[in-house]
Amino acid sequence: MVDPQSLKLEAAVMSELNQIKYLVGSKKFETRPLKPYNKITCDFLSEFSKKLNLEKNINQISDLKALAFWCRKQNIDYLVKKSKCDDARVGLGLIFHITPSNIATNFIYSLFFGLLTGNSNIVKISSKYTLQSDIICKCLNKLLLQKKFQTLKNRITVVRYEDNDNFTKEISLKCNLRIIWGGDRTINAIRKFNLSPSSSDITFSDRSSICLINSKSLIKTSEFKMSILVQKFYNDTYLVDQNACSSPHIIFWIGNKKDNKFAQKKFWDNLYKQVKKRYILDESSAVDKYSNLCKKINLLKNNCDFIKYGNLIYILKMKKLTNNLDEIRGKWGLFFEYETQNPMMITKFLNKKFQTLTYYGLNKNFYKKLIIDNLTSGIDRIVPIGQALDISLNWDGFDLNKSLTRIIEVK
Repeated sequence: MVDPQSLKLEAAVMSELNQIKYLVGSKKFETRPLKPYNKITCDFLSEFSKKLNLEKNINQISDLKALAFWCRKQNIDYLVKKSKCDDARVGLGLIFHITPSNIATNFIYSLFFGLLTGNSNIVKISSKYTLQSDIICKCLNKLLLQKKFQTLKNRITVVRYEDNDNFTKEISLKCNLRIIWGGDRTINAIRKFNLSPSSSDITFSDRSSICLINSKSLIKTSEFKMSILVQKFYNDTYLVDQNACSSPHIIFWIGNKKDNKFAQKKFWDNLYKQVKKRYILDESSAVDKYSNLCKKINLLKNNCDFIKYGNLIYILKMKKLTNNLDEIRGKWGLFFEYETQNPMMITKFLNKKFQTLTYYGLNKNFYKKLIIDNLTSGIDRIVPIGQALDISLNWDGFDLNKSLTRIIEVK
């Protein structure tokens, strides 16, 4: 027989899960658009940067420090110039953002993209608590109390809920645009909720990234520059445990066998020094990392050699490329590498699941030509090592200054 008290408790737990927790803003929200990059919004972001920099221990929280740097006045002024939003553009109205759990600060960038382009924003964040989201929401709430930012008060709403189909359904029908960040399963689940006929979705699905290194260039790199290079690679990967779609998983070495061998040793030896100084691999992650290694060896059908630097760097050296290259992903410092003298042959494996190409050696036009001339269906970003995580309003092939606004034709 079922205990009635147990049923009451279960119902209470479900009720709590279904509740909407308003972390910033309230149920009142403005739906009328503003002009993109209006002064109040730009000032708000600059003030947010200052307030975030005043937070205790901010220098120890790298992603918050990066966020404060991105929002600084100098960068906002640069974004205004770069946007080329003319007087005939306005925001769409209300944007509903469904943001992921893998990157703690992703939600605030999505919100700021919407805000800068003249929109009101309702942002659903992960039900998983993070210190970063707590600090960010605290700073937002403090700023929204200021008189000069009252016009933005009903344009910024941040909510957390576990499972509430009614809320998702209601906001989906009210919004002018829905932005969904997440894996294929998350995107398909959200798409079940109808939009109004004039609204649309922008989806940022789960993707993978690669790194191309010219071996001759790396061999010639001085000790000082090598130290900087591995710091940058560390920031692209270990800072987020390779969770970001833009973090590289596969390193392609471009050069002959002799150069590749020398360059690889130089690179991994120097990276190991960096990782030893900065990275802490907890026991649980170490177990998961080893388990993932075994799965990937099986996926590659033993078509690889295994090299390791303690528990901190695992490298699977692939002997040939397979069509499921987008499934070759690591975490916590598990990398894959492949050697070739012909970078053009790589492009046929780059399907739409690939997002960012980071590079070292040769100039950017070589890589641009490599991707565009070979008409690859994947790769939307080409950036030097160290800039993999630099987010911008050009993302996943979308120009968000255009996608999040509408243009009014005047003749």
